[in-house]
Amino acid sequence: MTDTTLPMPTSPIPTLVYDIGKHRYLNITARCTLRCQFCPKHNGSKQVHDYDLSLTKRITADDVLPLLGNVHEVEEYVFCGFGEPTLNLDCLLQVAHVIKAQGGKVRLNTDGLGNHFHRRNILPELSQCIDSLSISLNADTPESYQQHCRPKLANSYTALLDFIKLAPSYISQVQVSAINGLANVNIDRCRDIAERNGVVFKQRELDNIG
Repeated sequence: MTDTTLPMPTSPIPTLVYDIGKHRYLNITARCTLRCQFCPKHNGSKQVHDYDLSLTKRITADDVLPLLGNVHEVEEYVFCGFGEPTLNLDCLLQVAHVIKAQGGKVRLNTDGLGNHFHRRNILPELSQCIDSLSISLNADTPESYQQHCRPKLANSYTALLDFIKLAPSYISQVQVSAINGLANVNIDRCRDIAERNGVVFKQRELDNIG
């Protein structure tokens, strides 16, 4: 008798660690404090280069640690996906501490709302295991921030500016970025915000991901 039982569908293996050049990226959450209108995930794609960054479950350090590889084979590890890494803070800190203990370097790409979300200053904890911060600004006024980034929490733009001001007191390498090409955003004023706070400014270009 022929067995006509169909195989059960399997869930795709999530991409938690992915390489671009000599950088190894860590995708630890799909949750975010923003709903940026320019983000690919709000425009039908969760793809970066050849990697699908879709996540369907909560990621833990135990999921990520076996995938780190040799820390000496990459320039740095970067917490970056289509979610805000600080929303999975326990995982972030555990993984970053392991990387540092093995002699690796760690960068955190963040929307700068970690303090606002957790309702406390998380920078002292980050400073113990994060070498550099890249903070997304993307607007020079509260109105343009609301237009493009669509924050879920009230007073997010003020909280972001406070985080940018506070960050260099805890982490020596801080970069603030903004996207050139967004309507009603003055990129020179974004640069001025960064420079007034003593941090490096990086201009990104619209639709250039990864």
